[in-house]
Amino acid sequence: MTTDPQGIATAPVARARVRGLGASKVREVANAGFGRSDVKRFWFGEGDQPTPLFIREAAMAALADGRTFYTHNHGAADLRAALQAYLERLHGRAFDIDSVSVSSAGVSALMVTMQAILDPGDRVVAVTPVWPNLTEIPAILGAEVVRVGLEPRDGRWTLDLDRLLAAITPGTRLLLINSPNNPTGWTLPAAARAPLLEHCRRLGVWILTDDVYERVAFGEAAAAGVVTAPSLLALADPSDRLVSTNSFSKAWRMTGWRLGWIVAPLGLREDLGKLLEYNTSCAPDFVQAAGVVALEQGEASVEALRLEMAARRDRVVAGLKRLPGVEATRADGGLYAFFRIDGREDSVAVAKRLIAEAGLGLAPGAAFGPEGEGWLRWCFATSEAAIDDGLGRLERWLG
Repeated sequence: MTTDPQGIATAPVARARVRGLGASKVREVANAGFGRSDVKRFWFGEGDQPTPLFIREAAMAALADGRTFYTHNHGAADLRAALQAYLERLHGRAFDIDSVSVSSAGVSALMVTMQAILDPGDRVVAVTPVWPNLTEIPAILGAEVVRVGLEPRDGRWTLDLDRLLAAITPGTRLLLINSPNNPTGWTLPAAARAPLLEHCRRLGVWILTDDVYERVAFGEAAAAGVVTAPSLLALADPSDRLVSTNSFSKAWRMTGWRLGWIVAPLGLREDLGKLLEYNTSCAPDFVQAAGVVALEQGEASVEALRLEMAARRDRVVAGLKRLPGVEATRADGGLYAFFRIDGREDSVAVAKRLIAEAGLGLAPGAAFGPEGEGWLRWCFATSEAAIDDGLGRLERWLG
């Protein structure tokens, strides 16, 4: 029972930290458009195509085989072996299979990792604007977040590396990086990896990377012949205080499956296992079976999606740049175009007006922090026809 200072019972409520969390502004805007069949929806971070059939068939076969029981907290052995092989192929170095844990979604991977690392009052540095879960999870845990903002320059979002390094002080516990970044499409430059890793090594600062978009990158192919965003995992030693979280959601079109993974130093393994048990116990076995097939047979599908997203990005950005008063930046990875309209500073209000007046559903930039205010996010993981329809609606609204 909760009481006031005089000892009188008050209404039952959550603790103050949770009550102080901001509700999702993306969801707030989307709720304004739900139930309307005339709205073109570009607000959420998922495509309009289902998971590839061969992955769905793997899950159905696993269900038919009765794979409906608990698995190991760290994940089924076959999926962890498939992830180990995938990581070694992608990053060109060896990985200990015990450094890999399976989670029920990428967001769960972020939660259990931060539960393992953070105490109340710890200092966390985050590169922003960013998907709000990354900065709200530390708030839930009582940590304090220092934001280092990206800036739009010459048509792209950029990071002032010196400013970031200066923000990572000896009193910092954790650095958070999402690259490619949601919502801006910024990608950590390859040349920035070594200075950043060495700085954090020297100070004993943990690094947590959200790598969910690493395969939806629009750069050059790596030595292994695959395109991926520059990763700290490729440079790190097994003893580094580096944790990579990832998910099957984006590159394999598996948003609803809720399957992710963690790559962490062996020293975290036992405690991550405890937290996985206390959060979700384990991911469903038949979902993990689908993950194995996605990794072992899905490379062509991932590359096809990447090429498709690069073309969609170019289509949206070119269309936006043709509109009067619109500034659009070019993403180096991810699923989003980020743009702003001259004189329209309240992104939530603009997004709601676009729903009501144009039937156009976009995410407000304010959802990703103060650095995103005045901007709008357009998920371009849709058909060309849908994109062209959306651009036409925006043009008429602006007209």
